[in-house]
Amino acid sequence: MRVCMLGYTFYELDSRVRQYARALVERGDEVDFIGLRKESQASEENVEGVRIFRIQRRDYNEKARISYLFKLLGFLARSSLLLSRKHLDKRYDLIHVHSVPDFLVFAAWLPRFTGAKVVLDIHDVVPEFYATKFNAPPGSMAFQSLLLLEKLCAAFANHVIIANDVWRDKLLSRALRGSKCTTILNSPLRVAPRARNRPRTNSKFTILYPGSLNHHQGVDVAVRAFALVKDSVPEAEFHIYGEGAEFENIARLIRDLGLEKDVFLQPYLPHEEILRIMENADLGVDPKRTDGFANEAFGGKIFEFMALGVPVVASSTRTNKHYFTESIVRFCRGGDAQDLAQSILAVHKDQEATDRMIQGATAFIRRYQWDAQKSIYINLVDSLTEPSKNTPA
Repeated sequence: MRVCMLGYTFYELDSRVRQYARALVERGDEVDFIGLRKESQASEENVEGVRIFRIQRRDYNEKARISYLFKLLGFLARSSLLLSRKHLDKRYDLIHVHSVPDFLVFAAWLPRFTGAKVVLDIHDVVPEFYATKFNAPPGSMAFQSLLLLEKLCAAFANHVIIANDVWRDKLLSRALRGSKCTTILNSPLRVAPRARNRPRTNSKFTILYPGSLNHHQGVDVAVRAFALVKDSVPEAEFHIYGEGAEFENIARLIRDLGLEKDVFLQPYLPHEEILRIMENADLGVDPKRTDGFANEAFGGKIFEFMALGVPVVASSTRTNKHYFTESIVRFCRGGDAQDLAQSILAVHKDQEATDRMIQGATAFIRRYQWDAQKSIYINLVDSLTEPSKNTPA
């Protein structure tokens, strides 16, 4: 089967995209990916058997709606041209489009109308994402327009994949029917907890946040919480790996609080490198705010921390509470630096309770390994592309 994946994302940094692509390559399918390029990267490259076409640069500096929209529309135009040209040269069987933005699905117009099947994979629901990013109220014309666009995108696709069950319920209530929507979680490739008595390279207590740096992620709250923890745990360090619109604001906050020697802010790294760093952390944090988009977004890094045997302190968002309990993560109130600090101190001080939490999380995560999610994806792809199994979209 010939497959083209398309996303306004960096292939090497997006574990969700890479897991799909590798699953198809491993079984013998041909996979292309059209996406973004960093300054030092080649425009074309073969990575793990996937042909990568990097067609547009991106810097995480979108603070104005118009400039953000122009970048997205530019990518839509470029990707549509390349996708159409490659499809005419040698036809694709499946186009897998990754959102945000969901209107990127229309780049597949030519393959869609010449027999290829199109899957729209919604990593983040766009109306709520936009409302949080640009402070647009739900009643605004922009938000309502995005709701309508969401319906049109879902109607255009042969099938929709969504990243968590809370969002699936939302989509079913406003955009499409259940038979056309499947939940596939951001699951870890493996469950390989480190040895509890692993040798340590230093005496530090390492707190880690790896992920995007946007306001809804609450990383600024975590920095303020660390400032409250530092005196009680002088050996603590906070390492942040990420990119996003809040990068400079977080760097400024670290300086203002005098934490330059204890809080380390660095750009995001390829997934394999991040996993090695996560494995050696003492605590992972997911400090999301609990309003709007953040309340329903799901942090796949929580799953990866669990798979590596690292305890997690997470905000009590609606989606986190849908999947987790206090027996496997330590909850804190979103946006509350004081409560987050108390939760960090509790994990640090009570090793026995923390060990029990790790054991519970390890048992829990085995049910959500990528192998199970991969089977859902492969079965979905085959049902769409095999003529004997096809049903009308």
